[in-house]
Amino acid sequence: MKPLRYCMPAMCSLLMLTASSSFAQGIKMPAPSPAQTIKQDFALSAVEVSYSRPAMKGRTIMGDLVPFNNKVWRTGANSATTITFGEDINFGGKPVKAGKYGLLTIPGRSEWTVILTKSLDVTSPAAYKPENDVVRVSVNSVDMPIEVESFMINFDKVMPSSMTMMLLWDKTMVPVEITANIDGKITADIDAAMKSDKKPYFQAAAYYFETGKDLKKALGWVDAAVKENPKAFYMYHLKAKIQAKAGDKAGAKATALKSIELAKEAQNDDYVALNNKLLATL
Repeated sequence: MKPLRYCMPAMCSLLMLTASSSFAQGIKMPAPSPAQTIKQDFALSAVEVSYSRPAMKGRTIMGDLVPFNNKVWRTGANSATTITFGEDINFGGKPVKAGKYGLLTIPGRSEWTVILTKSLDVTSPAAYKPENDVVRVSVNSVDMPIEVESFMINFDKVMPSSMTMMLLWDKTMVPVEITANIDGKITADIDAAMKSDKKPYFQAAAYYFETGKDLKKALGWVDAAVKENPKAFYMYHLKAKIQAKAGDKAGAKATALKSIELAKEAQNDDYVALNNKLLATL
């Protein structure tokens, strides 16, 4: 047997190698292109996008890192970018069924092609299969006065049945309109609910007012809501807005003053202000 003094260097080297290997395996580093998942409530469901966010890092982006040569871009980094719609929508004016899709683009100097594909794993032009396209839309890009360092997908102008998805990087923004036809379903749901024991008078009146439907019917519903909730200052405010929209300025003024009185009792300064703004328009 070798003396212990001869074994020690070898044992130390082995221990150091093992410790070094274990340490290396345990290191957690920041991702160069961090992943992000965003979920936007929209219409009667939501839209969710999962992608990675590469940064400029002093590089030339448009026309270089993101080339203008008719090649498909994964629209992000790392894994494929995906988008999920919770209901049937129109994407850039074209109908798309609810479901999960790959989101791809073909960048151009002034016009981009935005693609929804059935393929959820496209990370390079070679993996792209045109036969799996669901829709293709052409969108004019917008030059921005400011620079976006990290690639970003966001939603703006979020309304009940329309919004804009924006692809932003460097000084380029690519907007895609998303719409949903929800009016028929909501109207049918209101009609059905009005036959039940608990009628949604206030919600129905608010929807009819906001969407410019039958104001006479909306006024009848808000009157029924006020009768059930005589201290509800916010209901009186809605009634005043309906009356104003219908051209009954005198009625709107009286109702707004009543709403102010009740709002002051409830110590709600917001509705006092809202009613004063309405009165200023009558």
